[in-house]
Amino acid sequence: MQKLIRKQAHFIEVILQNIDFKIFKTEFFFTKFLPAIFKHYKKFSTNFGISKTLKINSMKTTYIRLSIAGALLLGIYSCKKGEVSATDLEAYATTDSAAVVASDSISSVATMKVKDKQFIKTADVNMEVKDVYKATISIEKSVQELGGFVTQSNLHSNVISEDTYNTSNENAVLVKKYQTENRMQLRVPTDKLSELLTLINDKKLFLNSRSINAEDVTANIKYSALEAQRNKKTTDNIAQLKVNKDKVTLSDENMREGNDQQLESMNMTDQLKYSTIDIYIKEPKIRVAEIGITNTKSIDDKYKFAFVYSAKSAFVEGYYLIQRIIVGLITVWPILLIGAVIVYFLRKRKPAKKQTTTEV
Repeated sequence: MQKLIRKQAHFIEVILQNIDFKIFKTEFFFTKFLPAIFKHYKKFSTNFGISKTLKINSMKTTYIRLSIAGALLLGIYSCKKGEVSATDLEAYATTDSAAVVASDSISSVATMKVKDKQFIKTADVNMEVKDVYKATISIEKSVQELGGFVTQSNLHSNVISEDTYNTSNENAVLVKKYQTENRMQLRVPTDKLSELLTLINDKKLFLNSRSINAEDVTANIKYSALEAQRNKKTTDNIAQLKVNKDKVTLSDENMREGNDQQLESMNMTDQLKYSTIDIYIKEPKIRVAEIGITNTKSIDDKYKFAFVYSAKSAFVEGYYLIQRIIVGLITVWPILLIGAVIVYFLRKRKPAKKQTTTEV
């Protein structure tokens, strides 16, 4: 009897080894698996060396045994299913996390496509990067690789402080504290907008702001087409008029309006084909530059005052001052002459008055 039990246990073990628990279903167990085992029990017993002379007391006892075996199988299946579910959940969590990262780096606005709709897409990015110069070179290279071009790039440094420190009579050090920033404007094919934004996002230390706009210009395009038709019809109507001054004026105005319409259509087509991205990047940290320079203060002190040279220059300047005074007096000689005449007559009248007073 014990030998029979061992063979039955081995029979169950072989069954368990051949079950794929990843695809094993509870419904399959009760509707297909268990009845099949019950139906072919005698056949399996023969294959495993169980004596054919062994008779089963009752079908009920056999079914109970198979039910117990099935319960064991179901318990093991449940454990296996728990392991598979945990693995699947972990994989799903990883996938979901990746999706969150992707959605964080690419906005749906950048990739949005709607049937029978036309959008002009623009973006504005403000962020801080580790190195503005390297980030600028990398972004410009990425734009060229994606078939776009750079229309503006203003890289400059804002000097926070500037101090000079003398290290010797001849040398000094100029210390500058500054922050570097850059304002860029890029044009990239509209279907590459999301890819470029992802590349730009990889350069950030901190994202201050990012706005992506999709302007629906479907109605504008239809209106432009209607205006083109109207302009063509007006041209045909003007052509039927008699040649006169008014016809020339109307033709000229209509042609100008048609040219403006074509220019507007070309600009809109260009904006639909290429998206515009404005980028402002800066470094959060303050950089320090130490520049070796000449000690100009010592040179100034060296030549600041020379007594002999200054005295000689003073005598020379005094001599030239006398010359300038004489020349100035010569320049105003008419005034001096008039003044001398006035003084002469005044002095001549005074003695005459004194003589008259004495006679009285």
